[in-house]
Amino acid sequence: MMIINLMGLLLIGLIVWWFWLYKPEETKVGEQGIIITVENGTYSPSRISVAAGNPVEINFLRKDQSPCSETLLIPDLQISDLLPHNKLKTIQLPAMKAGSYDFHCQMQMYRGQITVQ
Repeated sequence: MMIINLMGLLLIGLIVWWFWLYKPEETKVGEQGIIITVENGTYSPSRISVAAGNPVEINFLRKDQSPCSETLLIPDLQISDLLPHNKLKTIQLPAMKAGSYDFHCQMQMYRGQITVQ
């Protein structure tokens, strides 16, 4: 019984870490832009960093067949667009102020973040 309780606590800890505490490494976007791959239920890279005050171009390549992966939303920038399957889709981001901007699918199962510095 003690082993089952310990395994349950370990599983709860892993779930909390994965969904709320884990932060993937941030990728800096240069002048050439970046390609974000939509595959296996994730954006890769899911955390990107851009310079404040400059427009930036982000390319999305959707390899995932899931209907949820088809829609890209960036609510703070009022961007909503469809991502075609196995084709690059370029999203033009305006010059932004410093801060964090979340992007996700329509159900928020695929999630990412743009950090503007």
